Amino acid sequence: MKIKIICVGKLKEKYLRDGIDEYVKRIGRFASVDIIELADEKIPDNPSDAECEKIKAAEGAKILSKIKKDEYIYSLCVEGKQLESEAFAKSISSAMLSGLSTITFIIGGSLGLSEEVKRASQCRLSFSKMTFPHQLMMLILTEQIYRAFKINSNEQYHK
Repeated sequence: MKIKIICVGKLKEKYLRDGIDEYVKRIGRFASVDIIELADEKIPDNPSDAECEKIKAAEGAKILSKIKKDEYIYSLCVEGKQLESEAFAKSISSAMLSGLSTITFIIGGSLGLSEEVKRASQCRLSFSKMTFPHQLMMLILTEQIYRAFKINSNEQYHK
């Protein structure tokens, strides 16, 4: 099984990179992990709605260029489903049984994801009604993926 995380924006903070690297290492017992960081588009001060849509479309095109047909796609977006960790684990288990070889998680830029990316997804997922920086979201996501694999393996993991 392969896990792919596509994130718009580069991870700069060492303490977040260290945490993500630790969870990627732990997930490695269960699946290989590939993290793809894409450059975000420059956002002008006080952008119009049309400018925001153009930026999301450009970032969306970059995201979609990194996705193949044999991937189960989770788009992380505020309007997505909020799941408890056990339900998220079941969702990952179901995705693994779907016959697709890769589970892909997409974290958008500061303006969110384009509608094209959301439509390409099998699942829209929200971790909170709050907004998180993409760097922090990647840490939260990798921890929850690791937790899901532990739950699915009936292994102890702290609550």
